[in-house]
Amino acid sequence: QVQLVESGGGLVQAGDSLRLSCAASGRTVDIYYMGWFRRVLGKDREFVAIIRWSSAITSYADSVKGRFTISRDNAKNAVYLNMNSLKPEDTAVYYCATAPISGRYEYWGQGTQVTVSS
Repeated sequence: QVQLVESGGGLVQAGDSLRLSCAASGRTVDIYYMGWFRRVLGKDREFVAIIRWSSAITSYADSVKGRFTISRDNAKNAVYLNMNSLKPEDTAVYYCATAPISGRYEYWGQGTQVTVSS
């Protein structure tokens, strides 16, 4: 199995920046995508950003496009989420996840809390 360890969450003010990190361990040979998702209190989990492992092609949710940047370090089996111009509505638990070439996200991190005050 793949284990994901996240870090970087915290409490910040609106307009601040934050960087989340996620490192994968275990059976990482089949990782094809790594992505970030978030769950706002009282809402369903939603897609934030995804990166293809080999080509670094990325995709973003409209709500974060232009403010968030996903990147990867294949040698470290790590993915990062740089968050700029944070808004109170970005407050959520953020999760990283991996998927094989099938696109099914089968491994998830424990989540890290990001809280943005106005």
